[in-house]
Amino acid sequence: MTQYLLNTRKAVFVFSAFGLAYFVSTLVRAVTATLSPVLSQELHLQAHELGLLAGGFSLGFALVQIPMGGWLDRHGPKKVSMYLMCIGFCGCVGFAYARDFYELLFARILTGFGVSACLMAPLTGARRWLTPIAQMRTNSWLLMTGSLGMLMSTLPVQWVLPFMGWRFVFVCLSGVLVLSLVMIKIWVPAWQIIGKATPGVDKKDIEFWASYGLVIKNPYFIKLAPIGFFGYGSLLAIQTLWAGPWMVQIENFTPAQAASGLFFINLAMLFCFGGWGWALPALEKAGFGIVRLMKLIYPLSLLCIVLLVSQKSGWSAEILILYCLTSSVIAMIQPTVGLAFEGNLAGKALCAYNLVIFLGIFAVQWGLGLMIDLGVSFGLSADDSYRAAFMVDLCCCAVSFVYFLLAKEDKSKT
Repeated sequence: MTQYLLNTRKAVFVFSAFGLAYFVSTLVRAVTATLSPVLSQELHLQAHELGLLAGGFSLGFALVQIPMGGWLDRHGPKKVSMYLMCIGFCGCVGFAYARDFYELLFARILTGFGVSACLMAPLTGARRWLTPIAQMRTNSWLLMTGSLGMLMSTLPVQWVLPFMGWRFVFVCLSGVLVLSLVMIKIWVPAWQIIGKATPGVDKKDIEFWASYGLVIKNPYFIKLAPIGFFGYGSLLAIQTLWAGPWMVQIENFTPAQAASGLFFINLAMLFCFGGWGWALPALEKAGFGIVRLMKLIYPLSLLCIVLLVSQKSGWSAEILILYCLTSSVIAMIQPTVGLAFEGNLAGKALCAYNLVIFLGIFAVQWGLGLMIDLGVSFGLSADDSYRAAFMVDLCCCAVSFVYFLLAKEDKSKT
């Protein structure tokens, strides 16, 4: 029988420490949308280069997910997150002092690598420390904290840019990362290994890959993988990058107006995730589990992209807000991946699914930029190129949702 180790008071301290780390992680991830006009002008970036620079964070994030799953199960959230966050600190400082596009890209990849455990670590810990319903609520509130980070990456960053410059912003972020690292060191409990990761397997290297084999063959994991790649990947790619250039290039917003639009998008997501945290227990009791909610709500997000691409009336910010809100249900399904497995496989399951998500973010961020530049090279206007690229992404999301509807529902623990 599972023994849950954290009382309410300890849980608040532990997840405050991780919450601050995740706040910095999402702020760093999303700030490229606000900085895109400045970086494009200063470094003469084309759309595909801007997409690659933003996607570099997701690439660094993805590179470490598979080994990190094993590290989390074996060494625990405390040790793994602390070691990786030291690398994240180096990435933030490196970005602040980078001199050209390639140095910025390397620093961006390094930062993504370093903050890659800021959500997976607390979710892995929560699988052992908290009850299942508390895990769902904790996920919602961690995402709310992440939305606060994205919120701070918009107007607040735009306001301080004339006084601090974008380089000093990253120096400050590296300092906050150190503060969260100290909090994790003080408040997060130590980790104890419980049993073997895969019964009947003795060699650690075979055990490692065999346990990942159990994860990726699980019907529930297979069911969620495509929509995690395209659906969740598109949500974060648009929210953290392409919403800004869309407003500037298509709606002719000034950088300040675009930052204002991004501010309200992320403010809406902040309240949305907070609302999910409060509502999910009651919805579960009423028979509206997260899978059922996904089937009901996600089609609305596809409709929002149709409206975005087809409208020319200056309502982009409002439509993007609705798109992000209706797509948020995808984020709520992530902890169910951990719950589909026994606790000693939760870290690998969560990190494997996170790998799918961040490969999707990287693919969509860079892919949209490539398609936009390709459209322009074939003689399309920037307006038409953006709309065509978003339509291709919409088709991919729609196909992944159809697969989600048709795939098996099996969610039995492995």
